[in-house]
Amino acid sequence: MFAADLYFRVIGDTSYDAAEAAIRRYLEALIFQGQILGREFPTVLQQEHFVSRVVLPAQDALLMAHHSDAGRQALHALQQAGLSYPKAEIAGVDLMSNHTDPCPSAEQYILYCRFAQMNSVLYCARHFAPVPLYRFGVDTGFEDLIRWQLQYQALDEVQMQQNSILLQPAERALQNFGSKLNRQGRAFARSISRRIAKPVYYALYRGSSTDCDTETQRRCPGCGGEWLLPEPWHHRFDFRCDRCLLVSNIAWQCQG
Repeated sequence: MFAADLYFRVIGDTSYDAAEAAIRRYLEALIFQGQILGREFPTVLQQEHFVSRVVLPAQDALLMAHHSDAGRQALHALQQAGLSYPKAEIAGVDLMSNHTDPCPSAEQYILYCRFAQMNSVLYCARHFAPVPLYRFGVDTGFEDLIRWQLQYQALDEVQMQQNSILLQPAERALQNFGSKLNRQGRAFARSISRRIAKPVYYALYRGSSTDCDTETQRRCPGCGGEWLLPEPWHHRFDFRCDRCLLVSNIAWQCQG
């Protein structure tokens, strides 16, 4: 990932409110296309420029070819608000982010999400590295998927807090194969798989277990088949079902 500054030069009559609304609209379009990562982007006025600090999944993320219809419309709205098209200056590699997958195209993918990782939820199954969403097309955008990601991360953060009063409901939503959260996640994996004509596994989180002695005997919740792997996949997934395109881990409380 790369930290970058976006410079919006003032080229006409504008106001703080108009500039703020236009910049916000553009940044939101980039978020929902997977072109920038995160939720909050500090924006300041420096002489004749508004400057926003963002995180890019790759150096080519802001190319016009990757913009959705909403992104292109937001670009035109910038000029209507008296601002230029943004000029990007990459500050350097973001040391606090995961590195984007080096493959130009993977054969398989994993839809995987955790609260502390703001990168793409689609990972190359070979390197287990995130793949920018905009690489999967610009026809429909990814707003629904990214909004699902935000909900997943909020629940994941809650269940990580051991003293949370919402610990059990959050954990059930994350662990239960039939929860609405996981049904939606699997639906996204299937939809993307159909779009790109490649397998997309869904990572089913497992945090706790009622019986650690039988944890490795779990069956695939999709088909009931055996899915325990001889060795963990990517040092993370102990279970994999190639029929249901599901992966999971031995409950964290049962490890070590």
